[in-house]
Order: sequence, then C-alpha cells, then structure tokens
Amino acid sequence: MVEDMGREQMRAADADRHQVAGQLRSALEEGRLDLGEYDERLQRAYTAKTYGDLDRLLTDLPNAAPVVPSPRPAPPEAKARPDGLTRAWLGHVWGPWVKTLVILTLIWAFGSVFSDGPEYYWPVWVVGPWGVLLLLRTAGGLTQGEPRKHALESEHRQRLREHRRERKMLYREAIASGELPLNPSKEQRKAFIAEAKARGDLPPKPRKPAADG
Repeated sequence: MVEDMGREQMRAADADRHQVAGQLRSALEEGRLDLGEYDERLQRAYTAKTYGDLDRLLTDLPNAAPVVPSPRPAPPEAKARPDGLTRAWLGHVWGPWVKTLVILTLIWAFGSVFSDGPEYYWPVWVVGPWGVLLLLRTAGGLTQGEPRKHALESEHRQRLREHRRERKMLYREAIASGELPLNPSKEQRKAFIAEAKARGDLPPKPRKPAADG
C-alpha cells in the first residue's frame, strides 16, 4: 500500500522530473554546477524512478527544495457535479446565440434612436429560428448525456495542450543539454520523442474519449 511506503520509495511523475530539471537549470545559472555536472544530473533526473533518486540530485544545492508528491488527480467526470456539467454545456450551446442576440439588438436600438420612430424588431428573424433549433438540440442533448460528453471532450483538449507543453519543455531541455541541435529536423524530433516515450520521460499522446463516455 502507498500509505505504508516511505516517500523516497514512491514513484516520481513526469512533472516531478521537470521540476527537478528546473532547479538544476537554476543551479547552473547561479554557477553552482558546471555544464558537465548539469548535463549528468539532468540525464539522471529524466531517468529517475523514485523521489529518493530525485532528492539525491539536489542534496548539495542549498537553494533547491525537495519535490513534494502531488495528490492523484480525480477523473474528469468526478471533477464537477452533474448540474455544473449541464451549466457548462448550456453555455457552450447557447453562448453564441446570446452574443448574437445582444449585438443585433444593439444595432436595432441604435437604428430606432436615429429614425422617426421605433423600428420593427427585425432581429427576431435571425435569433427566432436559431433559438428554436437550439431548443430542440438542448432537449435532445440533455436526454442523450451531451453535457458529460462535452466535459470529457473539454478535458481531452486540455490534456492535449498539457502534452504539447510538456513536449516543448523536453525539446528545450534537450537543446540546452546538447542532446538535440539548436534547430532539429523533423526526423530528429520524431526520434527524440520516441526515445523520450521509451524512457518514460513523456507519456503517450492522450487518446480521445470513447463516444459512449
């Protein structure tokens, strides 16, 4: 059980390795490590398996803080209550309609001010049929679980953005350590990513959630 395991034996995550790499980079900039020491410790940081492995890279650096294990993230469907998911989905569906209604109403209002009298409310011919279609979509979506599907898709897009940021961070670290040239080719990038995944430095690209959730 994890509760009975000491911190040094607990498995480190990619975010922990990146945090240690950042502290090593700061030590290099401060002159506490030379380039050779930085390169050696950086490679050991990205191959570290436990928090104890990471701690040993920072013990002689006075300004470095030990990595604190972060709690396990909750699954996407547990992060929000059903009513919160419904509100978010309704905002996604009806948001463009509301913005269009406001803009067209302001245009109609300005036109009425500068005319002899109130103009016919012509925006109804735009927002009316559109609103009817959205009402049908809302009714069908609520019965088919669309709010939860929308939440899962939003979570997937967020994970993709985080994966891209993590990949760019690895590129920068590899270029700084000389593992990659300053302007790597497409083939060099592909080979580097494949090696990073094999080492466990970069998780696989998040998969799109199944249609049934």
